[in-house]
Amino acid sequence: MVTEKDVEHIAELADIGINTDELGTFTNQFNAILDYFDVLDQVKGDTTVTRDLSNIMREDIVEPSLPRDEVLKNAAAQEDGFIKAPRVM
Repeated sequence: MVTEKDVEHIAELADIGINTDELGTFTNQFNAILDYFDVLDQVKGDTTVTRDLSNIMREDIVEPSLPRDEVLKNAAAQEDGFIKAPRVM
């Protein structure tokens, strides 16, 4: 059973702000979820599904692409014949 202290700890780990007014609601919801998992744990899984699995691969079809000049017309910035994207850090 999850306590309100557990919910506060989980909220802190997840960096989620929970008001003290919401604490009871979240505690009840956590416990309801865990109760549902208990129900699922009791389901017998003795039936096995058998199906033939295989990788279905298609052949690559080479098709011409747009000319570089047309592609670069749509680029906001370009450098040395390539599209220049903003630096991501």
